[in-house]
Amino acid sequence: MVFNALRSNIHVKDDVFNEIYPPHIKELAQRHWTPVDVARMAAEYLAESPNCKVLDIGAGAGKFCLVGAACTEGMFYGVEQRESLTKISTKIARNNGINNVEFIHSNIDRIEFSDFDSFYFYNSFYENIDTSCPIDKNVHFEEDLFHTYSNYVRDQLDRTPIGTRVVTYWSNWEEIPKSFDLKHSAYNGLLNFWWKIA
Repeated sequence: MVFNALRSNIHVKDDVFNEIYPPHIKELAQRHWTPVDVARMAAEYLAESPNCKVLDIGAGAGKFCLVGAACTEGMFYGVEQRESLTKISTKIARNNGINNVEFIHSNIDRIEFSDFDSFYFYNSFYENIDTSCPIDKNVHFEEDLFHTYSNYVRDQLDRTPIGTRVVTYWSNWEEIPKSFDLKHSAYNGLLNFWWKIA
């Protein structure tokens, strides 16, 4: 079982992990869901203490949160606008006894960041400007939405206290305010670790 392996700090390959998903969700994994090793590295940085509340901004099928919850003692929350995906993620967590994770069916601009301690962002809004590999037909090309959501995230992050941690993956950094400092990077600069300094 993949979650027992993750809990025991055993390496899990992505093609093995992705078997937990229905076929149509598994097919999207390479493009849309965080790789296991990336999720583990990000989660260990973000969940710096037990019960630290980590928000995944645009959780998709919940892979980052599921991996993070299995690998750390943090509490993971994934906000996702597609109810069908939150139902899949919630069912997987329940069936595998993962209690330190919760999936929220909502839009990001209805979420108050002050309720959380740290944040993960895997370029969630890019689907509003790139239709080359859609998750489904529910989100349409709309560049204004990309900027609206990015601005909302940047504004919310700017209000967080000094010391807040953020990890971005495949991001153009538009959502990162100037009050954050880049601590280090991995995966040839695709995975970036941030720290609120002002």
